[in-house]
Amino acid sequence: MTGTLLTADSVLPAVTADRDALFAEGLEADELGKLPDATVARMKDAGVIRMLQPLEYGGMEATPRQFAETVMGIAAINPSAGWVAGIVGVHPWQLAMADKSVQDDVWGTDPDTWMASPYMPNGIAIRVEGGYRMSGRWSFSSGTDHCTWAFLGAMAHDADGNMELPPRMLHVVIPRTDYEIIADSWDVVGLRGTGSKDLVVQDAFIPDERVMEYDHLIDGSQVAGAGLEQTLYRIPWSCAFPLGITAATVGISEGLLACAREYLEERVGAQGTAIKDDPYVLYQLGESEAKIYQARHSLIANAEEIWDIVARGDEVSFARRAQGRRTQAEAAWTAVRAVDNIYARCGGTALRMDKPMQRFWRDAHAGLHHAIHVPSTVFHASALSSLGVDPEGPLRAMI
Repeated sequence: MTGTLLTADSVLPAVTADRDALFAEGLEADELGKLPDATVARMKDAGVIRMLQPLEYGGMEATPRQFAETVMGIAAINPSAGWVAGIVGVHPWQLAMADKSVQDDVWGTDPDTWMASPYMPNGIAIRVEGGYRMSGRWSFSSGTDHCTWAFLGAMAHDADGNMELPPRMLHVVIPRTDYEIIADSWDVVGLRGTGSKDLVVQDAFIPDERVMEYDHLIDGSQVAGAGLEQTLYRIPWSCAFPLGITAATVGISEGLLACAREYLEERVGAQGTAIKDDPYVLYQLGESEAKIYQARHSLIANAEEIWDIVARGDEVSFARRAQGRRTQAEAAWTAVRAVDNIYARCGGTALRMDKPMQRFWRDAHAGLHHAIHVPSTVFHASALSSLGVDPEGPLRAMI
């Protein structure tokens, strides 16, 4: 049942050992519209997607910091690979809370099995004996071509096909044989190499053991029911799930910053002044470096603080979860704003398609478009909580 025992600290050095090849594969991914097989093999050999997987199934049970730093490191070299690492990499964390028979189905013969998503509740799940019949279409299934299972979101309906009231959101586990990947559904400006295509399900049977209640994930009753005592699995969903996505976005920004530094070392501006002698560009470079450093470490520190609360056996209150989501979302925006500022100081040549900066810039902005980075209701809920008001309704979403 277990595969080769890997260590969390060995993953990033292993997957980035040949940085030039990993970088080149990122260019190839953009052309293919998905990760090349060579990148997937590189990630599997290093155990990237096993980092949050249970030890029992060949995983490492890494800390949030180890996971986030690995995702950032990959994304800084190959943005699409880092993005897939962050999204697909968190699915084993949630599967650890599933029924043991489901974990056996997914990992029993191959601990390197990858699972896709998304969780957007686009499915209609109609109650039948022993489970649900589900149909729907989902967008943004990152890394899906290399996955053989998926987590998909759905809304529960009764046996007559009427949506249950109050609404009940489900996360279902479904095998590749029960859904179709729409091949031409990912033609985008950024993160092209993630292959985040649409999935379609037509009247698939989902047995009860492959269904999770979203509310139970949020309130912690899912992990309690699974009997998991590890701190890793008891941190809130609203801390674990966004972590990889924001880490990838910050890592992509770090990659652009590295490209900008290399370019600016030799650049001469329009007035014939070497950039090393231009105090205005140097100021902007210093500020951008500081902001990206701030984004990286605020994201990690937030996850570690939540880890410490859970490790002590204390509850992570809604107010603290909202604060954490606020910090996480702001980290992404801080990093991308920082690279906007320095990219604009790199001149017209930086716009050339044969220069790497434009790709990192497009990919960083694409990362901001993920729903987990929308700050509106998150900031609203965090502010209300800080004033002693308990937010209600939509303000509690994804917190």
